[in-house]
Amino acid sequence: MLDDMRIPIYSERGPYGGFSLVRGYKLPPLVFTPEEATVLYLGAELVQDICGASYRDAAVAATAKLDNVLPDALRQEVKKAQRGLLVTGWQRRAYGPWAPMVDDLRRCVARRRQIGLVFHSFRHEVTERIVDPYALALQWGNWYMVGHCRLRDDLRTFRVDRIHSIRPTGETFEVPADFSDRDYLLRMAEERPQAYFHIAFCFDADVADLVRERREDWQELGEHGDGSVTLSFDASDLAWPCRWVLTYQDKAKVVAPPELAVLVRDAAWAIAARCADDRV
Repeated sequence: MLDDMRIPIYSERGPYGGFSLVRGYKLPPLVFTPEEATVLYLGAELVQDICGASYRDAAVAATAKLDNVLPDALRQEVKKAQRGLLVTGWQRRAYGPWAPMVDDLRRCVARRRQIGLVFHSFRHEVTERIVDPYALALQWGNWYMVGHCRLRDDLRTFRVDRIHSIRPTGETFEVPADFSDRDYLLRMAEERPQAYFHIAFCFDADVADLVRERREDWQELGEHGDGSVTLSFDASDLAWPCRWVLTYQDKAKVVAPPELAVLVRDAAWAIAARCADDRV
């Protein structure tokens, strides 16, 4: 009957033999090229890496199904390709402590469930808000939730590791038809806070390659004949440029503004005082 239905079977003799279906009979052997099958496996690995427990079981189940239906030759080609490709390190921090919250947020986003949350900002301001969660996004190595904040009556972005707690309100919402989470995040990345200072640093030649490698798109780089480089950009305050340039120790010099030079010098003296040897 199976032969009549054109289902391929084979038999093996002996005490452990029997009849079996030919692997991959449900899919023609050329449905996926080795490159296409590799993309599917790498995609599953990527989902496990960035989503953690939320989709781990689904990713494992998906690859198990692929293992069962792909022809042996194709599976071997995929394994060879996987040995030279690795997908990892997308997250800046380990989100294990926030995994349950990420999973709850994902469900609220999918089901359009409004939430109340307690959020602390970068400046340590703690607020309680009612938010319509539109999307979750992994950007700049961190998880963010994009949604309409009822407190500000506007779209806002919340870093997940700064959310203390969430609770469903029992209300639902509709995402505006013209909303695109991708467009919104790209627009937010391009927008910068109002700049009050023009910053410029000069770096010694022996760290110039490191400065070039770490330079962001919004920073201007100037080359000098002696191998040194100048990095300039706009900033809304002086605190973070001060902290940032100190990572280059004595290989950097403040070119502008003068008040930043004073701030860096005072910080360096304070660090030296903390590291003083009391035995001297």
